[in-house]
Amino acid sequence: MSSPKGSEKKPAIEVPSTATQNLKKKFKPPKDEHLLRKTKNKKPNNTFTKKAEGRVVKRQLPKFKSSHGKTPNSGAVQKFSRPPKTGQKGKEDTQDDQTEEDPFPGDAPIPHARLQKHKRGKAEDLDKNGVTFLSNRIHLKKKEKLVKYAVNLAARSEILLPEETGFLEPAKGDCTSEITQVQIKSSVDITSATKQFDLSMQFGPYAINYLRNGRKMLIGGRMGHVAAFDWVTKQLTCEMNVMESVHDVAWLHNETLFAVAQKEWTYIYDNQGIEVHCIKKLNNVLRMEFLPYHFLLATTNDSGTLSWLDVSMGKMVKRTHTHLGRLDVLCHNPRNAVLCCGHSKGTVSMWTPNFVSPVVKMLCHTQPVRSVAVDQSGVYMATSSIDCSLKIWDLRTYNCLQSYKLGCGASNITFSQRGLLAVSMGNIVEVYKDICTETIHKPYLKHFVGSSVSGLKFCPYEDVLGVGHARGMCSMLVPGAGEPNFDALESNPFQTKSQRRETEVKSLLEKIQPELITLDPFELGEVNRQSVIEKFEEKTRYMFVKPPKIDVRQRKNAKTVNQFRVKQRLQLQQRLKHAAAAEKATKTLTEKTDEAPSKAVAAPSVLDRFKPKPQKKK
Repeated sequence: MSSPKGSEKKPAIEVPSTATQNLKKKFKPPKDEHLLRKTKNKKPNNTFTKKAEGRVVKRQLPKFKSSHGKTPNSGAVQKFSRPPKTGQKGKEDTQDDQTEEDPFPGDAPIPHARLQKHKRGKAEDLDKNGVTFLSNRIHLKKKEKLVKYAVNLAARSEILLPEETGFLEPAKGDCTSEITQVQIKSSVDITSATKQFDLSMQFGPYAINYLRNGRKMLIGGRMGHVAAFDWVTKQLTCEMNVMESVHDVAWLHNETLFAVAQKEWTYIYDNQGIEVHCIKKLNNVLRMEFLPYHFLLATTNDSGTLSWLDVSMGKMVKRTHTHLGRLDVLCHNPRNAVLCCGHSKGTVSMWTPNFVSPVVKMLCHTQPVRSVAVDQSGVYMATSSIDCSLKIWDLRTYNCLQSYKLGCGASNITFSQRGLLAVSMGNIVEVYKDICTETIHKPYLKHFVGSSVSGLKFCPYEDVLGVGHARGMCSMLVPGAGEPNFDALESNPFQTKSQRRETEVKSLLEKIQPELITLDPFELGEVNRQSVIEKFEEKTRYMFVKPPKIDVRQRKNAKTVNQFRVKQRLQLQQRLKHAAAAEKATKTLTEKTDEAPSKAVAAPSVLDRFKPKPQKKK
């Protein structure tokens, strides 16, 4: 059939299908590689990054037809907020945190009693009116702030100390002196109960000594028995009989060496009981004291001689004859390493190796002194005499603080680390608490020993008192006697072999020289004004002295620098000679001027008539 005119069909337009469109999208023409690299390394647009940082992205809402045929929200844009990432807070959370307040603002309060304990005087009461310069006032204010900060820091650091001291607290109407060692042993734990024991031996009376860290014990009997052992585990280190009388024993810097004062000479043994040294210069020794920071072994003998021996070098530092009779009472002040000796005339003298005479001599009693002890702070000293008196002295002012009358004369007294004082009277041992600051009427503890007491020592870092007597020794439990917290760098009871070697090397490197032992240890930080003035005068004297001219013959090949040095050296020698000659001349002039007025000033006397008249020369 033929189609009518005007109704001819137009050619159909090919419309690509969706499949073909997708294929074209997938297979795009490849771009150049250098362009691809540039697009990869290209930084994002600033506008896009700002929107991304705000976490707000614009999205176009999908269009849909409503029932009325209109598209609501056509072209509208809605903001969607992304959820915050993990570890970050949203705006609402940060606002809540800002509104919440700390219920306990600032530092934690410190109790007033703890501040008073660590207080170093009244820093706020310093008188600044006499200070004229502004820089000195500012320096004083800074010093006050540092002192207050140190006190607060020390008070806050007490929480780091794991242990606390504990004393016996009696009920109303009771007294702690009535509590026996059996009752204390039954009420404490098993480990503390094992620290109370008795050793019966037949070579007494015994002298005892504890190691510096309180771990080991050394005993020496008058009849020659010497033993060293770990008193906690009861493990014996060494034991021997020296076959002669033993007067005193002392540990040295660690448990590997100890000294024994025997009948004639002093011997040093190792921890196996082998004789290492025989010191014949220390003869007839009665008492020994070891100074740990100076490595000095101080001894006294029956002829009244004080000796200081350097254990690290084996060198005798000083031997001083006191001329005060037999020296059988000795102790040292742990604050300044000064030796305190008691004498038969009731005096106590203090000695250092730098002076021939005593630096201090005190009249403490009217009868002979039997024992002397100084506490750990070096402030208080206790003395006992034959007249049954016990006195407490303040070593800062040398005044008597307390005076007590005992039942009989105290033969041995010693201080603990916490200030308790142990006193032995015959076969009775009494322990007093706060005896230096208060007047005490009753003892803190009381213990009866089987025989007369010959030695008393408190164990460091333990609530234990060692008592040596004629029939052996015993260990007492004294609650509150020892320091509960120890410094492992100072003295460690649980140290190993490697730690012991390290501490030995360190202590040798930090050894204090015996020349630095003084009565007042703060003198070492002061300036010796007299020596400075003398040096300044010498310099000024040499500066204004004009020596004679020196003609120095110059060599042909000598350098000018060497010639100048030789000339300078010769000028200095001539200047010194000239200054010495001038000084001698001034001395002779002053002597003549001193003698001349004495002859002229001599007033006539009535007895001049009896003097022979000078004969006239013919």
